[in-house]
Amino acid sequence: MTEPFIRTVVESIHSSPFQAVLYLSGGASQVLGLLLSVPGASNTVLEAVIPYSRMSLIQLLSKIPSQFCSQQTAEDMALLAYNRALKLSSPGSPVVGVGFTGSLASSRPKHGEHRFYMSTRTADRLWISRVTLTKAIANACKVPSNTIPELSESDVSDECEKQFNEDQELEQLINGQIWFKIYPFRSEITAERKIILPGSFNPLHDGHLKLMEVATRICGDGYPCFEISAVNADKPPLTLSQIKDRVNQFKKVGEPKYYDGDYNKMLKILIGCKDTGCTFLVGGRNVDGAFKVLDDLNIPEELKDMFISIPAEQFRMDISSTDIRKKSGM
Repeated sequence: MTEPFIRTVVESIHSSPFQAVLYLSGGASQVLGLLLSVPGASNTVLEAVIPYSRMSLIQLLSKIPSQFCSQQTAEDMALLAYNRALKLSSPGSPVVGVGFTGSLASSRPKHGEHRFYMSTRTADRLWISRVTLTKAIANACKVPSNTIPELSESDVSDECEKQFNEDQELEQLINGQIWFKIYPFRSEITAERKIILPGSFNPLHDGHLKLMEVATRICGDGYPCFEISAVNADKPPLTLSQIKDRVNQFKKVGEPKYYDGDYNKMLKILIGCKDTGCTFLVGGRNVDGAFKVLDDLNIPEELKDMFISIPAEQFRMDISSTDIRKKSGM
């Protein structure tokens, strides 16, 4: 039976808005049972992976760590879990990635002390600790401290925290450490599905907004998301100031070159998108004086049913960011 004080902490975790992905190795696998045994786990846990063997952990990290049980390995696991949570989370929900690696109970003779390392990653914070796992998750989910019981000195060995400001987060994005940064402009979000319109938005114009309006109407229930590409196959990476300027506008995928020039890689990734239930809405566009629609494109046969054409009578705006920049001398 779950200890009353642990149950209280877990209930507080499940009551927080955070959604989590957990990568746990070693003795921490037992904690997953604690999280799932208390009602409300589906509010919190998006995914949990237990890379128990060394080969499993190597495949998770895509490298052989210098030490399997180390602070750096826990940090790497937490960052991977955080990026995974960004993909799986409900629109607008804050996420946390949890990484744990421990050298605890073993049938073989142990050399040295029992060690474990814990790391949690949120949008603006990396927390590293050798502290009880349940407390670490509670801290990451911003559970009030009065809910968390005091720990003895043997429970806590050391801990440290790194805070990230907006510029640091964007630098991590450009460097490929984090997969995307979310700027929520709505406080109340009820939709589970995301409707994503990617682009450079340089500048944002009525055509973008009208296309999103039509796409939202076609899809029905969905949360509209505008995706700015910080790193583009056609152009140099955006600077921090450029990203901020383009994001501030919102406050008032199908060519091999985007997949390292590899057609088979493009096909594999898009089929993976299709398998998750994704669909693409395609609006027409004026290209060199001719209005091109979905039927004018060469879509691989195995992908055709994931693309839906937006009729020209519902959406046609012969406008582009390039033309706007030319006319304004930008």
